[in-house]
Amino acid sequence: MGKEIELAILFADVVGSTRLYEALGDVRARDTVAHCIDVMRQATENNSGTVIKTMGDEVMSTFPTADDALNAGSQMQQSISDNPDFGDLDGAVDVTIRVGCHYGPVVLENRDIFGTAVHTANRMTSQAKSAQIITTQVLVAKLGKEWRANVRQIDIASAGGQSEEIVLYEALWQTEDITSMLPVIDLNRFVNQKLGRLTLRYQEREIAVDSEQTTVTLGRGDNNDLIVKGNLISRLHARIELERNKFMLYDQSTNGTFVYNNGEQSFLRRDDVQLTGKGYIGLGKAVTEDSPMAIHYLIKEK
Repeated sequence: MGKEIELAILFADVVGSTRLYEALGDVRARDTVAHCIDVMRQATENNSGTVIKTMGDEVMSTFPTADDALNAGSQMQQSISDNPDFGDLDGAVDVTIRVGCHYGPVVLENRDIFGTAVHTANRMTSQAKSAQIITTQVLVAKLGKEWRANVRQIDIASAGGQSEEIVLYEALWQTEDITSMLPVIDLNRFVNQKLGRLTLRYQEREIAVDSEQTTVTLGRGDNNDLIVKGNLISRLHARIELERNKFMLYDQSTNGTFVYNNGEQSFLRRDDVQLTGKGYIGLGKAVTEDSPMAIHYLIKEK
């Protein structure tokens, strides 16, 4: 009989391993993939994890805590990124990995694990892009304060055979520059600033971002604060946040977001921009100012 236990499950694999074999040849590519597997294994063991199995260019590991899993994933990404052996391939191909993880109950049997949580963790890997760590809201809820400050919600995805959709988060592992800047930022100077107010207007609907509601989401899903229907619009397409008296728009979509301000157009895909003054936004496609699909915004200081 298997034993049921709650764990963090992590999958990591080499991105584009087929291209590696085409570019480097069988022997050199096999050695490169094996080196990546060794890096993943070492990162797992360094963070209280257990390698359950390796499958070609992929590793599956478990961890007692959510923080351990993200620490391991971060170490994997950093080690691959910084390793000169992976950067000295004659410019033929980049060696990168992607990581996905989830937290939940699994059945532990014969040194292997089974269950829906395993499939969900594997699904997160398929959602990740090169050099990304993607995880779920369930795992994020288990994180400590430090890691929770370094994750961001990016999308909603179906869970492969499950009726429920999963909120996707990206764990930001390249935080060295941000960390080094923190000591020189005087946070106290933001305390007494008067917060502004951003008003969004879409057709007959109007919604505000201010000190009372600091985040709004935009997309075609019915759970968004501003629902905008369209076949090019993601379920959770974008969000606008009030951060230290700045209004930031974060694109979380497949087809991107167009922002028009002072005659200039910006295009975002999984990126962010500060909104200023007044302008208008197009979700998934370019729009004109008088288009019925244009979302107008206006920022006023209080």
